[in-house]
Amino acid sequence: MAQARTLTDQEFDQVLAYAAKTKHGLRNQTILLMTHWAGMRVGEVAAVRYGDVLASDGSIRSEIRLSAQQTKGSKSRVVLLSERMQTALRQYIAANPCVDRKKPLFKTLRSDGFTPNTLTHVINGLYRQAGLDGATSHSGRRGFLTKLSQKGVPVRVMMQLAGHSQMSTTQKYLDTRPDMLRNAVELV
Repeated sequence: MAQARTLTDQEFDQVLAYAAKTKHGLRNQTILLMTHWAGMRVGEVAAVRYGDVLASDGSIRSEIRLSAQQTKGSKSRVVLLSERMQTALRQYIAANPCVDRKKPLFKTLRSDGFTPNTLTHVINGLYRQAGLDGATSHSGRRGFLTKLSQKGVPVRVMMQLAGHSQMSTTQKYLDTRPDMLRNAVELV
């Protein structure tokens, strides 16, 4: 199976614009942002509860502490949230206030929220309907790590941000594009 492709900034804007027009636009945009801006796995996004992102005073946390049950590989991990991710979560929660801190952050018709499989289908559908062939639910996470790599972030730091235990796993996520190669040779 081919690897999910990373998106250009223009393509990412395209899928966000499409998501905004869907029935659950803000929810769908915020889900996409969590994969692209926080590097979260789809299963982790599906498992996030209001209490994971809200501090006791109602403010947005700067990090999400995921339990072993919420992650792949049954290892707890911390997801750091950038200021812009915190702002997006603040906007989402303002429109979808917390009634129960134990409830899933992203509401569905089901009372217990998305399953990882269902959320994968939702995300893949957003990419497909936005006209982005080859983009999948893994594109955000790959793009997150690729952008960090482009900015010179050390692989060990990326490894920790991704929740990987092996550097080789992190390296598989990194994508190269012709513009990156061109910029690299110009450094010599």
